Amino acid sequence: MFENNIDTLLILSPENRFYFSGLNTSLGCVILKDERKVFITDFRYEGYARKKLSSPWEVVITKSVDFYDAISSTLSTVGANVVGYEDESVTVADFRRLRTNCGSVAFEPCSAQIAEQRAVKTEEEISKIAAAQLVAQKALQRVSSSIKIGVTEREVAAELLYEMQMLGAEGASFDTIVAFGENSAVPHHKPTSRKLDRNDVILVDMGAKLDGYCSDMTRTFCLGTPCDELVAIHKVVLEAQEYALANIKAGMTGLEADSFAREFIIAHGYGKEFGHNLGHGVGVQIHEKPCLGPNSNDILKPNMIITVEPGIYIEGVGGVRIEDFAVVKEDGLINLTNFNKNLIL
Repeated sequence: MFENNIDTLLILSPENRFYFSGLNTSLGCVILKDERKVFITDFRYEGYARKKLSSPWEVVITKSVDFYDAISSTLSTVGANVVGYEDESVTVADFRRLRTNCGSVAFEPCSAQIAEQRAVKTEEEISKIAAAQLVAQKALQRVSSSIKIGVTEREVAAELLYEMQMLGAEGASFDTIVAFGENSAVPHHKPTSRKLDRNDVILVDMGAKLDGYCSDMTRTFCLGTPCDELVAIHKVVLEAQEYALANIKAGMTGLEADSFAREFIIAHGYGKEFGHNLGHGVGVQIHEKPCLGPNSNDILKPNMIITVEPGIYIEGVGGVRIEDFAVVKEDGLINLTNFNKNLIL
């Protein structure tokens, strides 16, 4: 199944439990061994788990205080010898409890291997992510068409969340970024009570979570007339993004993908103002493999889903970021984002 003679997977993190089982629970464990699939949880989720999981899944119900005893017993029952565990998310305390409770079982780290598996999406996953993106686009269309002078960043963020949920989303796939004016120069600005003035730039970075999968998009626009410098950097960012979207394909590294936009922006004199990576993978979590950045050796593979989001940020003036996300294919990208990139709202 995995490297290092791993014959059993022990999954404790919520995102990986969902990935392997499709269940969202506050307490749970997935154990996979050959054809055996076991989900361990407590009384609160018994009906949910038994309804959602069918053969070959087995559901084990335990008391929360006996949770690690149930894990130990199940590992023994399935005949586990070398257990892969999530070294990037299991706490030291939990790992000690596993080692104490599980006797002679050997443990090997496997977070990186799981991340590689999750990075390449199935057709079903791609369909779910595309549906989440459609929800986000519709929500942004509704909200952007009604933005008025005097509204606050927090109010716009709240309206976007409301619209996404009204369209069927579980919620936002991350904390929505809404930044007006000079605040847009902070790439991951947190919405405040700052009110929108005429001619302010508006940066919105948002995503919907639907059926357990995330979407991600950013648009930058202006209510009124933007200053000349914002017009100039918007043009550079848009052209850099379009160049990257047209050239990225399977087989290249994250560094190579990043370089299409980065070298374009550097050539136009804004290299120091583009300080983050070009993009990242999206799936069950908003940030997954691969990384598209100047230090990334991740290899892009068919059916990975990536963001392409160059940006330029100038303190005291504002920032521009434009983000689409797309499916990687052998001969290029299939863009899942269909929303205008005009600067003037």
